[in-house]
Amino acid sequence: MVGPATEHLVEVAAAVVLRSDDRFLLAQRPAGKVYAGFWEFPGGKVERGEPARTALARELREELGIELTHAYPWITFEYVYPHAHVRLNFFRVLRWVGEPASREAQALTWQRRGAISVSPLLPANAPVLRALDLPPVLAITDAWSRGEPAQLEQLEAALGRGLRMVMVREKQMPRARLRAFTAEVLLRCNRAGALVLVNGDEALARASGADGVHLTSAQLLLCARRPGLAWCGASCHDRQDLSRAAALGLDYVVLGPVLETPSHVDVQPLGWKSFEQMVLGYPLPVYALGGMTREHLGVACDAGAQGVAMVRGAWRGRAGQPFPSGWSGSESVVGIR
Repeated sequence: MVGPATEHLVEVAAAVVLRSDDRFLLAQRPAGKVYAGFWEFPGGKVERGEPARTALARELREELGIELTHAYPWITFEYVYPHAHVRLNFFRVLRWVGEPASREAQALTWQRRGAISVSPLLPANAPVLRALDLPPVLAITDAWSRGEPAQLEQLEAALGRGLRMVMVREKQMPRARLRAFTAEVLLRCNRAGALVLVNGDEALARASGADGVHLTSAQLLLCARRPGLAWCGASCHDRQDLSRAAALGLDYVVLGPVLETPSHVDVQPLGWKSFEQMVLGYPLPVYALGGMTREHLGVACDAGAQGVAMVRGAWRGRAGQPFPSGWSGSESVVGIR
């Protein structure tokens, strides 16, 4: 956050409107408004006593002339501008009725992740654009029990079906074998353009050239500052973990177990209601973990998740069953024309 804090906190509902080609909508602030000419995500002020989702639907109707039919709650964070202290409640809008059109003299543009062609952008957009680069599915390796050749074969097949984020988590594997296995994972993922994170081992993440490191919950609580890698996430099990990850400025977290899972038979699962309550108003993207399959993706997103993190569920896919590489892949219809 930048600028002086103000006493009055302004609640804002903001929309990441996504088309089926994974392009998202930006609007340019018209002349006469603060930050005129800057590009932003559509949305506006939440009135006193008004639910953020209701405000979102109203703003999209007034600004773009579309009727909202389904939106996923997403990240929420505060930003202090010189003129206002705002809390931005972001939603991912995947279903609507009508064609977005300017209703308030604002220019509109559809942009693609990693290739934004307009500027300047409002400063508060940075965390949103960062989170847009994270796919809906995080797959976690299980080579120690599956066997390395089988796991690599399953990984290759999953990458071919659209998997774009992998965590190497092999706590029982001897160090030399783990280095070699990580190198093989990276070779395959680099060819497919998939992110690779190493669980619990920053040194290996750096030495191997992985995209980042994933901290265990124990490491998270002992961590004094964010590791200096491109991507950094953490495992969370309670509100204390979530609070610490946010304070460190991590890129994402996984939270669970949400459902019963054979790997944590002695742990009481959170359930979807508790998961939803814990991520409500949270500033970082959250992956639901524990008993997840791709069929849980919509449920997870409805509860406020970025997506799902899976071990067994990631490698059980039927031949030809695609992974959603972008958020629009989690819905069969994006925008009802």
